[in-house]
Formats: sequence, C-alpha cells, structure tokens
Amino acid sequence: MDIAPSLAPSPAPFRLSPRAARRIATLLSEPGAGAALRVAVLAGGCNGMQYRFDLDSAIADDDLVIEEGGARVAIDPVSFDLLAGAELDFAEELMGAYFKVKNPNATSSCGCGTSFAID
Repeated sequence: MDIAPSLAPSPAPFRLSPRAARRIATLLSEPGAGAALRVAVLAGGCNGMQYRFDLDSAIADDDLVIEEGGARVAIDPVSFDLLAGAELDFAEELMGAYFKVKNPNATSSCGCGTSFAID
C-alpha cells in the first residue's frame, strides 16, 4: 500500500484589517517614523505574554514583513510562531484608539486585550 506523507496544514499568515493598514500607513508617512510597525510578543503582563507595538527603523533578515496598502509590519520569527493566524486591528473607542490582536492561539486574555496566555 502506498501511503502519502501526512502534512499538517500550515497556519494562516498574520493579517492586517483594513483599519489597521490605514492607521499604520498614516503613522509610517510621518517624518522619521521608521520603516515598519514592529509587532512582538514578550513575556509579561497579567496573563504571561503581552503584545508590543513599536515603530522600528531596522528590519532583520529573518523578520516576516507584511506590506499592505502603504502599511508595513515586521514580526520576528519567535513572535510569529505565537501570532500565526492572528489579525491586527485598530480600534477607536470612547476610551481611546489602539491596536488590538485577534489571536486564535490565545486561550485567555486580560480585559485590556494586551496580555494573553497560550496553554
């Protein structure tokens, strides 16, 4: 019997919502803003991991770079493993404007949405 090797489906790439892409493009159009919005996952926060957003002028050779509608996002390989399949959105609410990540890998998150856990 000939059995083809089983390949696990690869996770969907990190995506930008149209609102996030517009906001990032606006931020990057400012003088001295940098080359990309860096999205990273760091240890910390009330659930063990937290998202970090920075304007960054340096893009490493191993960064995943997503470009869409004038927006450019850089993600390091370790963070990308935790963000695969996620979407970056931008919200403007009564409490303020902020980036938020819709991450299918997160098993719990805090009320502010910047801290999460993966079991």
